[in-house]
Amino acid sequence: MFSLLRRRTQTSEGGLALERGALGLPQGGGRLECQVVDPVRVPLQASVTVLDQEGRPTAEGSTDPYGLFSAAVPPGDYVMSVVCDGFQPRQVPVQVLAGARASTGVIELAVAPLPPTPGPGLWDIDPDHTAIRFVARHLGLAEIHGRFNRFSGHLWIADRMREAQIEVYIEAESIDTGVPSRDGHLRSPDFLDVAAYPDLIFTGSDFVHRGGSHWTVTGALELRGVCRTVRLDTTYLGLRTGMEGETRAACKAVTELHREDFTLTWQKMLTRGIAAIGSTIQIELDIQVVQMSQPTGRLPGV
Repeated sequence: MFSLLRRRTQTSEGGLALERGALGLPQGGGRLECQVVDPVRVPLQASVTVLDQEGRPTAEGSTDPYGLFSAAVPPGDYVMSVVCDGFQPRQVPVQVLAGARASTGVIELAVAPLPPTPGPGLWDIDPDHTAIRFVARHLGLAEIHGRFNRFSGHLWIADRMREAQIEVYIEAESIDTGVPSRDGHLRSPDFLDVAAYPDLIFTGSDFVHRGGSHWTVTGALELRGVCRTVRLDTTYLGLRTGMEGETRAACKAVTELHREDFTLTWQKMLTRGIAAIGSTIQIELDIQVVQMSQPTGRLPGV
């Protein structure tokens, strides 16, 4: 067996490869390859799915930093489906033969058109179609999921999107993890101390386009009387017309908070030094805003 692993053979490209049957091509299989680039030939880290003739995924993965993807598959006819955020997806047919390599060559993705951004003016957060959720780690194992049920906010879009501003007020008392005793503890001075600090307040004033549908919104989060800078990794979802003819815009955003940054330092250590609650909290936002009738105005206090 060891001699088999040591045996090598020349590949058609002139390099060295482990002999088939060890770590080379599987017996009776073939290999397909491609490189994914943008319109100026810069490699892209894209998602690639190899679909069979029935449309079922046979192999999937991501290209490497050089835009390369390779997979060993049974012989047959396939379609390589290539997706990369900010670019138009492509599907490329390819035939794979047993014991051979098949290449689609370079797959160039065209830039996808950007969705229109919200127009200038005042937009209100719609609480009925918005969710503010969080995830915390319990005992280093399971995740605790929760949400805030009551909040309000406004978004002011300036003539330049970079100068947009957002203000959100979250009622701390509305925290909800589905367990009344746990929610009561989270409202206590050990955590949110809702009697002394009834609101969590986020004010954002720096909207930076990161390419495609990705933005970074930077602002200040005030929690328990402590103010810290927070950056929201935001995916813009576009504009739609609502059922009553109103204009709506939507986005998803995530960020990670460190409890100690906001003096949320209560902790119970269990045996073997295991913490009851993790030190970080993942925040997940699904936001819809509705354009107000007046075209001008500014956020209260701005």
